[in-house]
Parts: sequence; C-alpha cells; structure tokens
Amino acid sequence: MQAERLLQRASVVRAIRGWMDTRGYREVHTPALVPSAAFEEHLEAVRVGPAFLHTSPEMAMKRVLAAGLCRIYQIVPAFREEEVGVHHTREFTMLEWYRVGAGTHELMDEVEDLFATCARAVGRDLGSFRRVAVSALQDPSLEPDAWFHRWVETVEPSLTGAVIVHGYPAWQSALARIRGAVADRFEVYADGVELANAFAEETDGSELRRRLDASNAARSRAGRPGHPVDAQFFDAVSRMPRAAGIAVGLDRLVMVLTGSKSIAEVQVGREL
Repeated sequence: MQAERLLQRASVVRAIRGWMDTRGYREVHTPALVPSAAFEEHLEAVRVGPAFLHTSPEMAMKRVLAAGLCRIYQIVPAFREEEVGVHHTREFTMLEWYRVGAGTHELMDEVEDLFATCARAVGRDLGSFRRVAVSALQDPSLEPDAWFHRWVETVEPSLTGAVIVHGYPAWQSALARIRGAVADRFEVYADGVELANAFAEETDGSELRRRLDASNAARSRAGRPGHPVDAQFFDAVSRMPRAAGIAVGLDRLVMVLTGSKSIAEVQVGREL
C-alpha cells in the first residue's frame, strides 16, 4: 500500500511543478541551515550546533524577492520540534510560493486551482471551495487561550469539504499585513485538516522587528529562549515589493488526496 501512496505522492509533486512552470514561477533553493529559523512565539526550531534547521524557507525566500525575482516557489524539507502524530513530525515537506504584486484574493484563486490540479493527478476531486470569514466561525472577543482551544476542539472539526478561512484577528498576524482589526491572511482546510497558510506580506522591517520582540518577550515569560534576531532579514523585507505568499504542508495535502489516515503513510523513513 505504501508503494502506491509514494507513487501518488510523486504524481502530486510532478503536477505542482508543471502548474508552477505554466504560470511563470521559478523554482529556487535556499539554505536549510540558518542563523535564525523561526519568528512566531509557538514555533520551536531544531538546533544544529550554533545554527538552526529552518522551520520554513520563508525568511530566505523573502531575500530572493528583495533581490528582484517576482514569482518563486520551493519544495523543501522543513523541521520543527513538534510532537509526532497523525498530522505532525519533526521533518516534513513544505511547498511555498510567493508572487510580487498579488494579494490574498489572487492567492486564494491560485491555491484552489493548484489543489484541483493535484487532485486530478491522483484521480480525486476536492469539489468546490467555500470561503468563510473567521468571524462567522468564532467569537472574536475570546481571549487567545480560549480562542485557540475552541478553534482546535470545535471549529476545525466542523470544516467539512474544502474551505478557505480568512480574516483572522490582528493578534494572529505573524508576518502578515494588518488591515484594521484583522490580519490579511487565510488558511486552507480539507475535511478539518489544515493544509496551507497564506499572507499578504508585511514589508515594514521595523514593524516585524517589533513583533519579534513581542514574541520573544512572551517566550521569555514562558521560560523559553527567544528566537535569534536576523538583521539581514529585516533589511531584506524593507526592500521587498508588495507580495503575497503561501506555505502548504505537502505531506498533509497528499494524505488528504490519497485518503490516508496519517502523514506517515505518504512518507518514508520518518522515524524521528
């Protein structure tokens, strides 16, 4: 059975590269070993000596955007200190792409089309996507801990079919632009499984530095070390043009498309 799943995985990867090529995206390769690997408070990077394995290629890919490339993507291993489970493992595969001049609505259209292409590659049909605002699913006045608990326990399991959820609270902005009371970002779900996370990118380096400082302060209060500061990243972001980007958990996408019960069924040798 796993051999069949791995062949289906190969078909999905081939479909992704074909889709990217026809739309003018160029594949890039950035280092996996980096001086600072994470930004958000909840992410834990894997340390390797004085450096870290990246939690995603995001920070390096934004330097590529700052260098002048306009449509880029990468299919790459990523690493996070997380519990191993049905949807999580320390090493996983991430698809990430960025498009200069685009916003989140353009990326919604792209991810719907790409996922439909991937589904056809393995003889599946995800059906039509629904687009729904977070405010229609969750009480925005909840405190963060209560918000997350209800989201995981109640909201996510209710997201049947293919769903794009947008309009997250501003305190969940991460590296996204903030527009009024909401962050300009969205997530993609299929039958309750989170598959992708997308931002209209914040390009004010000083604002992102402020967010990192706040994240590190929260980590310090929780007794965890802060994420190192990568000054070159903030400089690159300040030179970036307006862009939007999206990260897709490729293992989860293949899991959903093949009807697998865990990402272990679509991976090989993931024992750590």
